[in-house]
Amino acid sequence: MTKKVCILGGGFGGLYTALRLNELYWSSQEPPEITIIDKNDRFLFSPLLYELVTGELQSWEIAPPIEELLADTKIKFKQANITKIEIESKEIQCEKEISYQYDQLVVALGGKTPVEIVPGASSHAITFRNLSDAYQLQEKLRIEEKSNKEKIRVAIVGGGYSGVELACKIADRLGERGRVRLIDRGENILKNSSQFNQEIATKTLESKRIWMDLQTEVESVEADQISLLYKGKVDTIPVDIVLWTVGNQVLELIKTLPLKSNQNGQLKVNSTLQVIDHPEIFALGDAAECLDKSGQKVPTTAQAALQQADYCAWNIWASITGRPLLPFSYQNLGEMMTLGIDNATLVGLGIKLAGIPASVARRLVYLYRMPTLKHKLNVGLNWATQPLLELINS
Repeated sequence: MTKKVCILGGGFGGLYTALRLNELYWSSQEPPEITIIDKNDRFLFSPLLYELVTGELQSWEIAPPIEELLADTKIKFKQANITKIEIESKEIQCEKEISYQYDQLVVALGGKTPVEIVPGASSHAITFRNLSDAYQLQEKLRIEEKSNKEKIRVAIVGGGYSGVELACKIADRLGERGRVRLIDRGENILKNSSQFNQEIATKTLESKRIWMDLQTEVESVEADQISLLYKGKVDTIPVDIVLWTVGNQVLELIKTLPLKSNQNGQLKVNSTLQVIDHPEIFALGDAAECLDKSGQKVPTTAQAALQQADYCAWNIWASITGRPLLPFSYQNLGEMMTLGIDNATLVGLGIKLAGIPASVARRLVYLYRMPTLKHKLNVGLNWATQPLLELINS
């Protein structure tokens, strides 16, 4: 009887698990029926989402339709809102009374940005996590740019990678009209990054005249102002756009499952990425608390999810074909970060780059990591010919 593998989520963890599982050799064993379920119809290469803000890249390059990516495979894709996961009956329930049975399940649904923690943030702040967020920001910027305002004031909450990258892109887009402010409760930006990245990023922010409000908390957000708490004093300042990049929260759908989880709601998995006490369920990415075979905690990053996907696919294959499973071994390959148009940093494997060389290297690395050969070729050809077309049209 054909095994059914159901993968929840079409992001880095889910899509790459499916593609890798589809490539594995099944010998005389009948390959399983692989189904991806996601509410969105597109895969998002999220590290390049910032390039949409400046128009450096187009949506089709970083967010191709999932069905297009699966065209040359036997993987099925179902666009649906998942309402419940029935552990005992091994069933996925979706809206419109649609359900899917599974023999093995992969939970790779990602997370969400919590905006309910500060009054007004859920109503007036824009998160920056998916394609609709990017479109909302683009539309807001377009409206502000068409206005007769002398200055466009943008406040970005969160001094991590996302906040810093957004600040630089928006500052480049707005130019002299921009008044960009980066807000973080810590003493430094990029607290989990290397000293090299911190130093380069700080210098870049200063050169772009981006104001940094450190050791500062957000008290409230309103339609045209934001209130900040610094050393016991609240200061309310006018603002046109507020962007929220702080935090990562597990989806309620995952939190309600009768499975072992940590205090944040992440599912606890062993080193083979199987949920504790439920070997038929695999979890990875934002949804899982994972310690690899050496005992190190695996970060919830795109880099980690890509690596987990390879092991997840192999272990599903091994469990079906009766082979030993492999414990996950996380390899930190370094950090890459965009700091505006044609500017980036790259740190890893003994290499430190900044500026245009880092920007080019970052693009090439991400091109290599894109999901299918066909998409890599389409995007790579577009990137290669774009400068020539711009020269002809100039």
